[in-house]
Amino acid sequence: QVRVVESGGGLVQAGGSLRLTCAASGSAFRFNSMGWSRQAPVKQREFVADITSGGITNYADSVKGRFNISRDNAKDTVYLQMNSLKFEDTAVYYCKADALGRRTWGQGTQVTVSS
Repeated sequence: QVRVVESGGGLVQAGGSLRLTCAASGSAFRFNSMGWSRQAPVKQREFVADITSGGITNYADSVKGRFNISRDNAKDTVYLQMNSLKFEDTAVYYCKADALGRRTWGQGTQVTVSS
């Protein structure tokens, strides 16, 4: 059974940085794409960034230039380095891992940015 576990959330002041980590396990197949979405209170979940096993990245316009996604294929782990954080980045951040057409989500990690 595939398992996705996020860590690294917390409270940070505006302008600060945080690094999120997501570890996936339990798949007999390579995770083709891994990435992050987020959901703020009373808002829908939105895409943040993802990365393929080949290193191709995609970012939401709202985080381009501030967030960086990277990946360690040997560990099935993806990282999200978040810099210049803004109050509006406050959300629960969810990690996803795609393998053989199936997507698995983690439980989420809270990121709170104080203004």
